[in-house]
Amino acid sequence: MNGHRMNGEKRNGEKRRLFIGGRWTEPDHGHYEVIDPATEEVVGLAPEASREQVHAAAAAAREAFTTWSRTRPEERAAILDRAADLIRRDLVACADLARAESGATTATARGMQVAVGAARFRRYARGALEPVEEPIAPQINEAGPMGRAGVFGALAVRRPVGVVTCITSYNNPWANPAGKIAPALAMGNTVVVKPAPQDPLSVHRMAEALQEAGVPAGVVNVVTGSGPEVGEAAVDCEDVDMVSFTGSTAVGQRIGEVCGRGMKRQLMELGGKGAAIVLDDADLDSAVAGIGTTFSFYSGQICTAPTRVLVQRGVHDALVGKLAGYANHLKVGDPAARGTVVGPVISAAHRDRVEAYVELGRKEGARVVTGGARPAGLDRGFYVAPTLLADCTNDMRVAREEIFGPVVVVVPFDDEEEGIALANDSDYGLIDYVWSGDVARAFRIARRLCAGGVGVNTVGRNMEAPFGGFKKSGVGRDVGSYALHAYGELQSIVWPG
Repeated sequence: MNGHRMNGEKRNGEKRRLFIGGRWTEPDHGHYEVIDPATEEVVGLAPEASREQVHAAAAAAREAFTTWSRTRPEERAAILDRAADLIRRDLVACADLARAESGATTATARGMQVAVGAARFRRYARGALEPVEEPIAPQINEAGPMGRAGVFGALAVRRPVGVVTCITSYNNPWANPAGKIAPALAMGNTVVVKPAPQDPLSVHRMAEALQEAGVPAGVVNVVTGSGPEVGEAAVDCEDVDMVSFTGSTAVGQRIGEVCGRGMKRQLMELGGKGAAIVLDDADLDSAVAGIGTTFSFYSGQICTAPTRVLVQRGVHDALVGKLAGYANHLKVGDPAARGTVVGPVISAAHRDRVEAYVELGRKEGARVVTGGARPAGLDRGFYVAPTLLADCTNDMRVAREEIFGPVVVVVPFDDEEEGIALANDSDYGLIDYVWSGDVARAFRIARRLCAGGVGVNTVGRNMEAPFGGFKKSGVGRDVGSYALHAYGELQSIVWPG
């Protein structure tokens, strides 16, 4: 549970209500505090929904689906475009809230959270206009038990799934929800959004923008809660046809079990333990800049981070030295302050978890090259120093389990085959990376990695490329047009020519 449940007046910041059927509704179970990870102060009060209110939200979405799914694509596109305009209009205020409740730096909150959220609404405004029918080559059938001979035409048509529950992660309270809501609406679905309990207030702001943009009542609903009960109700409700979830593999597995019983469609973006293979011909400065994003970008709370560095022995010591130097030069502190690169992690509980992993690494035999202790001079806030663990082996828990913090582990290898084997020896398979001065060699290795994505000499992303994981890193693909496919069902229409 995040914060403390309250039933009285707000002490600080915003006091929010649930958004159900186009109405802002008082929660049945009062409110809980949303805490600023940098100051430990109250940002605002989020509503505690009851199970009945979650089901009411799904029922509202079900009722709205019939009309929304039949609206012209141009109308859906116009609403998504207006939402993007409104989010951009209020970017600074929205970013200030996102920074306060998530602990992201000001630059990250503006550029990677709110701005990306607006861009995703803009992208799926265009997506609403993409063709949903694909012609299939005619087929000549001979006479038989199925009828007379003839030429049969066919269309593959994408149809909306229905009511989609969107359960979002805490590490990006704008881009992640927008990446679910916008393509789902573009395809004609309606949604019940359950934000992460740690930073839900940004999603309420997003719902306000959608309401102002003209989204009809019931098309978007927002329910929140500090514990698992609200999410569970949003998954097992009979009115829900699909669940789109971003979060841990353990929670995703539990959601998948419930979805399996009801044959609900799923889109799961789960954990990762990204392997970064650094070969002996790599540009080490480029590799350090990429791997260093685990330290510098949102304190390593990113499932795609290159947290498991597999480095060829010939350049091992040089890479470890450069990574340590990079980490030691990063400014850790108040995310609102100019020049801060590393802010806090999301909560005290998560800080304790990350610290426990570092201590576990020590016990397993890893060498703490840098970090490993709380940053000096920061008496309040949930800070973890960028930490580098060397002398690791791939069977250590710190090398196998997702830490989700500013911690990088380094594992040496001798030859290319061993590097590939180590990279694939993981329960996860979200995004891996290869650094090599020989691009052909890097691509050859990339094709052998069991991961949904591979970055070659970069941690950058192409935002039209499919995104998702192999193995326990998820089910399905989104981003770009692939997200539209994820939120659609294929229907075949066949006729005699």
